[in-house]
This record gives sequence, C-alpha cells and structure tokens, in this order.
Amino acid sequence: MNLVAQTLADGLVLGGIYALAAVGFSLIFGVLHVINLSHGILVLMGAYIALIVSTELHVDPMMTIPLVMAVLFVFGYGYQRFLIQRAVDRASVNSMLLTFGVALMLQNVMIWVFSPDMKNITPSYAFKSFTLGPVTLDAVRMSALAASLVLLSCLAVFLKFSSLGRVIRATAQQTMAAQLCGVNVRHVYAMTFAVSAAFSGAAGIVIGIILPFSPNDEAGWTMNAFVVVVLGGVGSPAGALIGGLLLGIVNTLTAQYIGPSFPNVTMFLLLVLLLLVRPNGLLGNAFSASR
Repeated sequence: MNLVAQTLADGLVLGGIYALAAVGFSLIFGVLHVINLSHGILVLMGAYIALIVSTELHVDPMMTIPLVMAVLFVFGYGYQRFLIQRAVDRASVNSMLLTFGVALMLQNVMIWVFSPDMKNITPSYAFKSFTLGPVTLDAVRMSALAASLVLLSCLAVFLKFSSLGRVIRATAQQTMAAQLCGVNVRHVYAMTFAVSAAFSGAAGIVIGIILPFSPNDEAGWTMNAFVVVVLGGVGSPAGALIGGLLLGIVNTLTAQYIGPSFPNVTMFLLLVLLLLVRPNGLLGNAFSASR
C-alpha cells in the first residue's frame, strides 16, 4: 500500500511538470492553429538561462522565473511576428516545417555552446525531504509542483479576466469578428506566442531542478506536450493540468509495475484509446464554443 501511495505521489509531481511544460503548446495550437515543433527547445532555453543566472548570481533557481519568462516573452514575440507569421502567410504547412527547422538549428547551437552533456540545476534545498504519512516527498519536487500549480493558475486567471486574455479568447473563437471590432490579429497572435514561450521557459526551470537535461531532450518534451494536449484538450490550462496529471500517473505506475522501458508504450496506447473514444480530449477545445 505504501508503494502504491508513493508511486501515485511521484506521478502527481511528474504530471504537474508535464502540465506546465505543455500549456504553452496547447495555447499556440488552440489560438494560432500552429503545431509548434520548436516547443521543446523553448523549454530547454528556459532551463539553460536559469542554470547560467542561478550559477553566476548564486540565487535560488525559482527566483529566476520572472527574468526567464521576460526573456522568452520577447524572443517568442519576435519569433512569431517575423518568422512564423510570414511562413503562415504563404502556406499553413510552412509553419510546421519552419518550427522544425528552428528546433534543429537551436539544438545544434545549444550543443555547440553547452556541449551535449547532461546538466542539472541544483538548489540549496536539493537534499531535504519530509514524510507525509506513507509518502516521502523531497523539497525540490514539492517546490516544483507548487510552482507548476501557481503558474497554471496565473495563466488561467490571465486568460479569463485580463483584457489581453479576453482578446486572445475572442480571436481564437471568431477571428473575423475580432478583426471587425478593430483587433490587430497579427499582434494578438504574436502576444499569444510570447505568453506561450514565457510559460515554456518557466517550465524549463521546473524541469531543470527535477530532471537532468541536455539539448537532445527537445524532441521528447515536444512529444510529451503533444500527448498532454490531446489527452486534456486544446487551449485550456485545466485541460493541460488534467492531461499532465493523467500522463504522469500512467508513466510512474507503468515504470513501477511493468518496467522502466514501457512508459512510452502505455502513453501512446492511452493516446490511441482516447482518440477513438473522445478525439477532442477530456475537456474538449477551450476555444470551440463560438466556432
């Protein structure tokens, strides 16, 4: 019984990380209808920036979240406005090819600058832990889960109550109507991508303090984000959270009771079953109400 409780607790922590890493992918897919194959590289950019800043300034990695999000926000805005938008203007499929090419290019730049070796971000409380009933939780994982939940909640509040969030939702639901109301759709798309990039960077920090990372991990995090979005639904932080938690629990249970080589098998089996039963995900498309 203790083993089951511990496995479920580890799955919830891992699921929270998956959810935060996927929410940016979900937002772009839901609003811009673009499959961002460079999503994983944005996550790793956040991890490497946090590693550099926390090491040079000797600060807690979590304290670098505002700086990392600001840097990725600016990068994401320019990336969408000056590269992806121009590709979409020519043909929608070009955006997927462009993001794939950018991911490969930045991956090689990271290998050149940081080497292909595994890195990790080690906070001062890395070896502290506490016991809650039959479950042992370390401080790093709990701080990562807390940060994930806080950031997901902030994004949900931003999309629901802020003026920009309302414009983003309106543009996603009825693009033509938003244009007729004077909304600069291109600017909204770029801002949406910038917000997505910022949260992807924050996810990189959370991932970096839990798991080792290298430039070669970018494809894996893109794939995980895609699976989480399909499971939970497009465009919703709540959908990303549910999909991430489900994926995290399935992965840890599979690794514990079947074998560490089988999580990917069960993950894609679950994906196929859900596509057959509920192709729009558990919560559906968050932006589909007015279509």
